[in-house]
Amino acid sequence: MEKRYDREYFDRWYRDGGIGGTRRLLRKVALAVATAEYQLERPLRTVLDIGCGEGAWRAPLLKLRPKLRYLGFDSSEYAVDRYGARRNLHRARFADFEFLRPCPPADLVICSDVLHYLPTREIDRGLPGLAALCGGVAFLETFTREDDAEGDDDGFLRRPAAFYRKRFAAVGLRPLGSHCWLSPALAESATALEVID
Repeated sequence: MEKRYDREYFDRWYRDGGIGGTRRLLRKVALAVATAEYQLERPLRTVLDIGCGEGAWRAPLLKLRPKLRYLGFDSSEYAVDRYGARRNLHRARFADFEFLRPCPPADLVICSDVLHYLPTREIDRGLPGLAALCGGVAFLETFTREDDAEGDDDGFLRRPAAFYRKRFAAVGLRPLGSHCWLSPALAESATALEVID
């Protein structure tokens, strides 16, 4: 039976900030914003959220940066039908980013709690597009078999961390730590101790 990303799913796993609650979500948003702004050396203007669900990141982002443009994509028919018009959410699967270029490269690209549920083929198709759409920093919260992660185990693919590191590096993303990755556009200007090799 195919996993359904419906209201019941979001109520269970993501309501009120999701696992760890609203405070944890606010800390992740603050971390991603600060990291992107540090690297860009200016305030955040654009955010692309791939696998956005109901757009939980949107409100905290706008609270920090009221003028930023937020654009979200998710495969959930429920989430896009319910919140799409109000939160600027659109329907797309991760693999669609093989060809989908809905905006110029964004200052911050978010793909949080998504990749560890996707088949390898879908990741390999969509990841080059994600990297091409990242003009600053990507926040790629992804869990591996080395992690003691709690949450939705249904469809969780327990891959080694090396699986993701290899693929992120292949598309030009450089690790900054704490799920943050520097875009190919900024990677060459990073100092030796900013990136983790």
